[in-house]
Amino acid sequence: MTLSRALHCSSLLVTALLFIFPSSAAEPPALFIFGDSLVDAGNNDYLVTLSKANAQPYGVDFGFSGGKPTGRFTNGMTISDIMGESLGQKSLPPPFLAPNSSAAMTNSGINYGSGSSGIFDDTGSFYIGRIPLGQQISYFEKTRSQIRETMDEEAATYFFKKALFILAAGSNDILEYLSPSVPFFGREKPDPSHFQDALVSNLTFYLKRLNELGARKFVVSDVGPLGCIPYVRALEFMPARECSASANRVTEGYNKKLKRMVEKMNQEMGPESKFVYTDTYKIVMEIIQNYRQYGFDDALDPCCGGSFPPFLCIGVANSSSSLCSDRSKYVFWDAFHPTEAANLIVASKLLDGDAAAAWPINVRELSQYEHK
Repeated sequence: MTLSRALHCSSLLVTALLFIFPSSAAEPPALFIFGDSLVDAGNNDYLVTLSKANAQPYGVDFGFSGGKPTGRFTNGMTISDIMGESLGQKSLPPPFLAPNSSAAMTNSGINYGSGSSGIFDDTGSFYIGRIPLGQQISYFEKTRSQIRETMDEEAATYFFKKALFILAAGSNDILEYLSPSVPFFGREKPDPSHFQDALVSNLTFYLKRLNELGARKFVVSDVGPLGCIPYVRALEFMPARECSASANRVTEGYNKKLKRMVEKMNQEMGPESKFVYTDTYKIVMEIIQNYRQYGFDDALDPCCGGSFPPFLCIGVANSSSSLCSDRSKYVFWDAFHPTEAANLIVASKLLDGDAAAAWPINVRELSQYEHK
């Protein structure tokens, strides 16, 4: 399974795979995953929405499905998929909206992620259907009630204490804020600082709510360099090999405030609870700036859908002009999302990297963390 996927990767990525997928006899933690299309495992397939990844070539390299689309917005595995498998999960957390997903809740966990959703409830309304982060938390409350019906109180408390809660949200909120063609929820746009503060404040509320519901181990993802994604570069008519500095400034400002919030949460709620801030922005920027050292041939163009609007990727599986021949050589899969090859590198650093990648401890250390 893992080795077959590695055949599509460069020799560097093969080494990375062997490094991040060690065997482990310990019982793996369940993963409860919240966020947007970067972690969506197929929830949007069950919604009336314009935001779907349910057709080829999405999933072309996803080994669990035999290369068929699963609703993931990339060619293979997401970062949360990779981390779960590396931590020893035998199966990936299913999407909450999938039939019978509750059968996996005490084993692998549940994925609540939804493409085009955001921290703000109104984010993604253009796409019609999506599950805002607040609704995802409400869905987890239902899962929690189901789990507490199957276990006694002590066992349920321990189960949630051991589980990892992964949150990857905020990208779509910032993208809508940056877009000149999208009204900011019918209001005048606030200045960047107030916008960032509101975003962090809302996310803080949701983290505290999850903590009240029994969550103790949190992986809180920052937002990657949005100024470098193909969509924003085309939107701002950026020259070749250049990112939008203005978009990245807004993103960096949010990330700095987010990290301060994570530090404060650890001070206020630790050591019973542990919050890990993951710096995907820095990791992805390093990949882009040194892409050849990581085995890539192209750092900024999308593998699928071309370099200019409308960035259509669905339905181009057999179009040589719209789909690159070697997905492992591209950092970006489509106009918004990284390839599995890039996800493998990011996941390896979050799992086992130093404080520059994950702070104050890495994700593997978080999975082993236990407050006595």
